[in-house]
Amino acid sequence: MAKLALDIIDTPAVMACKSHLRNDRPLVIAPSTNNGLSGNAENIGKLLNRRNYYFVPFKQDNPITKPRSIVFDEEYLIKTIKFALDGEQISPILL
Repeated sequence: MAKLALDIIDTPAVMACKSHLRNDRPLVIAPSTNNGLSGNAENIGKLLNRRNYYFVPFKQDNPITKPRSIVFDEEYLIKTIKFALDGEQISPILL
């Protein structure tokens, strides 16, 4: 997410994402990170404000032992893809 947010295109995976976006197609991101509610929150915010980026709703992994960690909710994966194909972000994003 950080590389996408900062437009750092230095790996095949990021290049594929940017190529996909360049063809005006939706990019669905299912975040799972230990710093989603701290250091990576800024990058998530940047991507939420860009066209064709869509997030699978996510929640705290374990609020007691990992208070900044997030994981996407698998139940919303297919639904998010369907919404993204219609140009809509499913909500709420943070569960």
